[in-house]
Amino acid sequence: MDSRLDKLKQSLESAVEGMSSEQWSWHPSGKWCAAEVLEHLYLTYTRTIQGFERVMASGRPLASRASMGQRVRTLVVVGLGHMPGGVKAPAVAVPKGLPAETVRSDFGAKIAAMDAIIAQCEARFGRRVHVLDHPILGPLTAPQWRKLHVVHGQHHHKQLLQLRERATKQMR
Repeated sequence: MDSRLDKLKQSLESAVEGMSSEQWSWHPSGKWCAAEVLEHLYLTYTRTIQGFERVMASGRPLASRASMGQRVRTLVVVGLGHMPGGVKAPAVAVPKGLPAETVRSDFGAKIAAMDAIIAQCEARFGRRVHVLDHPILGPLTAPQWRKLHVVHGQHHHKQLLQLRERATKQMR
């Protein structure tokens, strides 16, 4: 597995390890709880896997041509490693209430499966070919997809740690 994705997997596991069910479901008004944040990540990994499976099944990249706005957003997120706050998640990545234990126990395997299918596409089409469109960033290469997931996961890792801390304080 890509070392950055493996490190992300470990840090996310550590962030939720030992959380009580109360901590797991606590949230500030109008915000997601830890279970929903992790489900959101799980859904992004699942959708990425499905997208790359479509690429492999078609035998060709499925990326479009990037708009100027998409290029700028890709530069910010992938190039500079900054995930802007306040961006609404695409509908396919909004938590749907999947069983928390399923998400908690399977998200690490989803990261590994996602990395494996990205590696297959990278081996088949090359590192520099835009293989698949992201719903916000537009067309990305395989390495850019990995970096996106690292940056996105780190963004939510911080949220998980904050939720854990705030939930603990609320329950005292």
